[in-house]
Amino acid sequence: MSLSRRQFLKGVGAAGVVAAGAGLSGCSPAAPAGSGSGSGSPAEGAPGGAAGAAAAGELIAAAYLNPQDYDYRQNTTDFKTLFSPLQIGPLNLSHRMVKSAAGSATYLAGLTDELLQYYVQFAKGGVELIWVEMVAALEPPSDGSPASGAALEFGRKLVAECGKYGAKLGYQTYGFPLKPVNDMTKEDIAAFQARYVNTAQQIKQMGFAAFEINAAGFNLGEHFLSRFHNARTDEYGPGSLENRARFVTECIQKIKQACGSDFVVQVLIDCIEENDNLTNNATLATLDNAVTAPHNKVTTIEEGIGLARLIEAAGCDAMHLRLGPLDNHPCQFGSDLYFILNGIEGATGYGTQWDFSRHWQGQLIANHSGAGMLIDIVGRYKEALKIPCGTVTYMDPAHAPDYFEKALAEGKVDFYLMNRPLTVDTEYVNKLKEGRGDEIAPCTRCLHCHIGSNEMNREMGYCRVNALTQRVMTDKGPKTYELQPAAAAKKVMVIGGGPAGMEAARIAAARGHKVTLYEKTGALGGKLTFAGMVKGPHENLGDLKDYLARQLEVTGVTVVLSKEVDAALIAGEAPDAVILATGSLPGEVGVSGGNVPIIDYDRFMGNNTGENVVVFGSNAQAFDAALWLTVRKKKVTIVTPNPNEDLDKQQSHHAQRFMTTALYALGVKAYPGATIKEIGDGKITIASDYGVETVIPADSIINAADLLPNKSLLEGIGVKEKYAIGDCHEPYNIALAIRAGNDVGRAV
Repeated sequence: MSLSRRQFLKGVGAAGVVAAGAGLSGCSPAAPAGSGSGSGSPAEGAPGGAAGAAAAGELIAAAYLNPQDYDYRQNTTDFKTLFSPLQIGPLNLSHRMVKSAAGSATYLAGLTDELLQYYVQFAKGGVELIWVEMVAALEPPSDGSPASGAALEFGRKLVAECGKYGAKLGYQTYGFPLKPVNDMTKEDIAAFQARYVNTAQQIKQMGFAAFEINAAGFNLGEHFLSRFHNARTDEYGPGSLENRARFVTECIQKIKQACGSDFVVQVLIDCIEENDNLTNNATLATLDNAVTAPHNKVTTIEEGIGLARLIEAAGCDAMHLRLGPLDNHPCQFGSDLYFILNGIEGATGYGTQWDFSRHWQGQLIANHSGAGMLIDIVGRYKEALKIPCGTVTYMDPAHAPDYFEKALAEGKVDFYLMNRPLTVDTEYVNKLKEGRGDEIAPCTRCLHCHIGSNEMNREMGYCRVNALTQRVMTDKGPKTYELQPAAAAKKVMVIGGGPAGMEAARIAAARGHKVTLYEKTGALGGKLTFAGMVKGPHENLGDLKDYLARQLEVTGVTVVLSKEVDAALIAGEAPDAVILATGSLPGEVGVSGGNVPIIDYDRFMGNNTGENVVVFGSNAQAFDAALWLTVRKKKVTIVTPNPNEDLDKQQSHHAQRFMTTALYALGVKAYPGATIKEIGDGKITIASDYGVETVIPADSIINAADLLPNKSLLEGIGVKEKYAIGDCHEPYNIALAIRAGNDVGRAV
């Protein structure tokens, strides 16, 4: 059962009831202890258990809908199964971690060393099967003519360079239909299949060992497999499983016939679907005439297994199984986005919320913050198939060793297709194999690495933790992956133990400098600790802090805690270089008086804010505070002098979408382009930049104004080489702080 958006909003306004449906709407408020796959008791850091959290009865019902159990990260395993042999067709691998075909727009620059080295790094790091995402320049021309010599030469070089480290390459292709699938003639279908065959033959010539058909998401194969998209009336139509699978099965057969039975073919499909956007039928109608495609035409697990059996019978060597939301593309491969909102786990990005005990047939593992969500469903496919089955979406054995090892040992899954964990740390496999799990850089699941179109990703994509991602070997970042040894060891003083300072210290020390890091408090981490409390455990900010601290040990950085640095100390130490990373100064609200208290941002969780809370600011911190307060039944209003396009801009594009749609659906009102003109008695008056004044009830104001630089310590010190990095130089977010630290660590 589902409610209309109007019914939902009316319900929220009347009683704050947030439950199932396909969203922050539904049947009834959920109980504190959920049922089905979403059950589990909130642990420390979860709603109801976090430091500063309100009592359980004071949370909105959304916080109870999909309660999380974070007690799944035990590490007692020796990874016996993870590092056991895997056979896919004739390919023999020594472990179960495979690089999926995703994550880079480097191919937009052409067949360059940048593209080559992107994949070589994974081979160096111990990955033995690397799927290369579609590169148009490597595929045959659309007119059917032979590939260029340059394409063949590059492909062979890529295979050879990765092969030096024992890695084999597979190639994934996909197809967006040039015309709606329901309008394709049989000649069109045959031509598309022929293109797949030609591509497979060409990449085999280059030495690739495998070919993956992407029949998931919005690609052509999925449009044939899915009753939601497919309304044909011929033998490729939805009248039977055989008909729906026919396009894909014929592709497999034709590729095998052309390339030989020993050439591996893997197929990627949606192993279960759900309609996340209940308004998208009109859009689909314009694309492929699926006018009558309602919610209940999604592919069920049972249908998917039936289709997979036919795909296996056609000669497929392995299945790649992923989630199938029908509209929100990032959640097709990064469905842990559903857990990015601390206290509204299950948010869809449409201002609605899944009830994981009912949606997705109640079969997802939905109480572990998105880790290994599909393992149980893949286990059902495994029971029905003989070929290996792999799955994707935050498959990260280093994150939860026992959990991921057990799934392999119990035969629920054969291999993990991984992207983000390997991109964050290309040495992931080798480090895990060598027992250096505490040296693996953690993925913080922020999705800065995926922006939207590939062109946007090329310009704007980056990684919060790995400063090289989308930057190395370009004009935006370092020229090499390797660290260049320092020409001469310098005495380097790093001031500040937050992410920028720790990253700068570890890089400088790894290059051979003698580095001492000073932190005025008694612990490393800077604002990471507080950010982790506000955001909750999903983004692994505690892991990031621990990783950076461990890196200081590994690289030999001397750490001095509880020591505030001043000009006299700098003069006494006489360093060759000073790197200032002390963090920012608070922003200014710009008004005072009245009886409404202004609360510093880093104290809002422990204060009695009252019922009506104004959050002043539009940065990520402002929205994180607004979410934390809203979950605890506060009536939140956001006021900011910044324009509408700057709302929550420090978050990734996808996190921003989830945050804003959920908050607006829950009644949070934002006033961009506005200032607080006057603070009165239990209210404030705001003035907009278009000449209107509005009075807002207010029991407190949270100061989340844009932060200010904090570089004064560098003024007048007698050190020739000095740098200011991170928030003390240009306040923004964790990602840019780490980037600045990495760049300066390489430059000093």
